[in-house]
Amino acid sequence: MAMRKSNNSAVTSAAFQDHIIKSLLSEDFSDLSRRSRKSRKPPTREKLKDLETEYVLDPTPPTLTLAQKLGLVASPKERLTEEDWIEVKKRSLLREESAQPCTICREEFRLHPQVLLSCSHVFHRTCLQAFERFSGRKRCPICRREQYETRVIHDAARLFRHQCAIRIQAHWRGYSARKSYREIRRTKCPKDKKLRRRFFEDRLQELNDSFVRYCHTDTEDFLRDIDRSLSSSRQVFQQLERKRASEPQENNWDQIKTQVFQRGVWDCPICLTGLKDTSFPRTSGFSPHLHLRPTLLLSCSHLFHQLCLEAFEAFTAERRPTCPLCRSPYHKKLI
Repeated sequence: MAMRKSNNSAVTSAAFQDHIIKSLLSEDFSDLSRRSRKSRKPPTREKLKDLETEYVLDPTPPTLTLAQKLGLVASPKERLTEEDWIEVKKRSLLREESAQPCTICREEFRLHPQVLLSCSHVFHRTCLQAFERFSGRKRCPICRREQYETRVIHDAARLFRHQCAIRIQAHWRGYSARKSYREIRRTKCPKDKKLRRRFFEDRLQELNDSFVRYCHTDTEDFLRDIDRSLSSSRQVFQQLERKRASEPQENNWDQIKTQVFQRGVWDCPICLTGLKDTSFPRTSGFSPHLHLRPTLLLSCSHLFHQLCLEAFEAFTAERRPTCPLCRSPYHKKLI
């Protein structure tokens, strides 16, 4: 019996010694080794079928020591299963922690890596790693629970993308509505008098702006186009006037003379001296030398000295000169 007791005490002491060496004394070294070398690398993007795949970050638990196998020391808790993680995530979703800022840095999660603890609290991955590094122990910053498990989730990223899509759609709908409204205001005339006046002012301003832009392209060519169009229009009107101005008959000349008598003007409008014809009354400033000039009667019922009118025609640039007084084409008759 004494031999068995001594053997049992020896086994027990060896078990405790093994547990102390593996757990307590090597705790700091194991932490340093975990920091220096990753015990479990997270899956790369090439290995992930879906970029939003969730995975556990904690390494696999170490093997049980002899003391834990003999029941002398409490063995660590079993790892959470997939069903357990689903329950933990449900508790986190009920509190809407992914929609709230990170408890450590007080910033939104957005697209930054996000981790879920086995106590159902959510943090930034970098924030939790920094907290563990500076605190020197693994404890939840909110509930102070130790020896938790960590799982990478993407709830905040999905929520942020959804909010971004909503904002983009809202901005696009606003842009489309404003564009259609501006098009309606630009094309449809309003019923109000003030608005209608403003509408036509804007349309006129648009026309003026387009005209100015066209002029700024090449002013000289634009002015040349105007000169050519004016000259062509003038030629057309001159041709029409030539067709209309037919030579008067003898009875028409009698009517034209009647108009001259009714007007009662007996001086040449060019040289402002009296005329020759004895049938016309002589003015007060009569001079026999001046009245020797021959007189011409125009079809427009105006009288001129023949030399004065020929001089006027010689200095006129037009092919068919017009009357110096009424600017109409004429036929002339010597009287």
